[in-house]
Amino acid sequence: MKKLIYSVLALFFCFSASAQNQTKEKELSNAEVFSAKAGTLMQKEFVDIGVLKKCKIMVVYFTDLISNTKQSALKFEYEYVSSYSTDTKAALLDPDEVEGLMKSIKIMQDKVFPTTPTNYTEVYYRSRGGFEGGCFTSKNTWSSYLKLEKYDSKSYVWLNIDDLAILYAYLEQAKAKL
Repeated sequence: MKKLIYSVLALFFCFSASAQNQTKEKELSNAEVFSAKAGTLMQKEFVDIGVLKKCKIMVVYFTDLISNTKQSALKFEYEYVSSYSTDTKAALLDPDEVEGLMKSIKIMQDKVFPTTPTNYTEVYYRSRGGFEGGCFTSKNTWSSYLKLEKYDSKSYVWLNIDDLAILYAYLEQAKAKL
């Protein structure tokens, strides 16, 4: 009987220990998957587009110099400063996702912001890699944001509604270079 109890306890501890080791795996854009391939000689070229609320926006060109294949992406980069350290938050969007983000911004500007919901409301666009851009109601007004990393509450870039027009212009510039 003791052996059975010890066996059950040992199994219980093994399962609970393995469950604690499971971490949230980061989702990746196609460009991140391409640039992370093993056995390649990867070149990255960064082209600055602009800065919005201390968030750098740039186009990144990835080139596998061995196979001469290429991929491009839009990169958002933000330095989160705390009292103890500075941490860089980043997100990559594939070219098709840039188009989706642009459409989402236009819909928010044309259809969402003119409304005043009676209940708390969220509207957002999410990319393959976990980037999120959206808005929500707060005290009967809309607030907008970019969230660069899905599971990181320190990766928010808070925007005014007027900032979305600037972001859209930057996205148009980037789209022409992707």
